[in-house]
Amino acid sequence: MNDASLYQSWFLWLGVATVLILAAATLLLLVYFAAKRILRLATAALGLVVEIKQNTNSIWGLQQTNEVAGKILQGSSNIKDHLTLVSDALHELDSKK
Repeated sequence: MNDASLYQSWFLWLGVATVLILAAATLLLLVYFAAKRILRLATAALGLVVEIKQNTNSIWGLQQTNEVAGKILQGSSNIKDHLTLVSDALHELDSKK
């Protein structure tokens, strides 16, 4: 093998290695920019999650309100039952007179 073919072979493999290194560097840059984009979108999503949490706090308060309303309904039902008994007793008294 003479010097010219040795240099030619060496430059050919140097070119192949350069192309491979550039391809790997390009892929690494693409991964880097994709990761930065994911981080930016995740940060924005986290802000939205905090907003959603604040907006849904009233729903948990609504559950407590429903429990209190149920107790008030039960109390009013008991009052109605007692008023019915009193009304029936008064009606009975009036009809005996």
